[in-house]
Amino acid sequence: MTDNLIVTGASKGLGLAICVQAAEQGYGVIALARTCSAELKSLQQSYPDLVHFHAVDLVDLDNISVLCKKLIKQHGRPYALINNAAAGHDGVLATMPNSAIEHLMLLNIQSPIMLSKYLVRSMMLNRRGRIINISSIIAKTGFNGLSVYAASKAALEGFSKSLAREVGKAGITVNCVAPGYMQTDMTNSLQGEKLDSIKRRSPLGKLATVNDAAAMVMYLLSEPASAITGSVMTVDAGSTA
Repeated sequence: MTDNLIVTGASKGLGLAICVQAAEQGYGVIALARTCSAELKSLQQSYPDLVHFHAVDLVDLDNISVLCKKLIKQHGRPYALINNAAAGHDGVLATMPNSAIEHLMLLNIQSPIMLSKYLVRSMMLNRRGRIINISSIIAKTGFNGLSVYAASKAALEGFSKSLAREVGKAGITVNCVAPGYMQTDMTNSLQGEKLDSIKRRSPLGKLATVNDAAAMVMYLLSEPASAITGSVMTVDAGSTA
């Protein structure tokens, strides 16, 4: 029987890379995003029996319980939830609109909590499962203009550690993957000298890629990672070393 993964923010960047690697390894992929990208459609065409897309806006917290029931009814109890969807509004706190702060906290921390709440129940019935939350090195290092984003990711890491203790006896692991700077839509503003300085900070002299971070997610899904829980796995080409 195929193990199903629910992946949020699946249409591009790291979410898409996770979906690609998961499908290649034979997992069933339930891809959630607001819209389906051309790349995700192509993946669906390559793996029509494995990859399924659902258009959702995860900021709508009131709909999450209904969404989870629908996904379980259509695809069965999931093996794993990968909370990847996130917003990264860049701006100094003093001038950031309240609406931007609210949107970021809804998507980056409240939504993963609610999805975990409603999906972990079916994992507990299965006595096995994985929850993987995508954090960021910013949760620990800080970065000018990303204070609210950093707060949301630090909260996600604290949530993951405590949830790991709650559900461990049911055979469920809960971990974070904390990527460093990667070339994605969220970091497109990092160009020129700013980008070069980040590369210089890395012992490897390069940025980690979305495929590097996705590979860590694949490892945490695997049986050899069954003793890892409550951990934050950093994938940043050594920039925080």
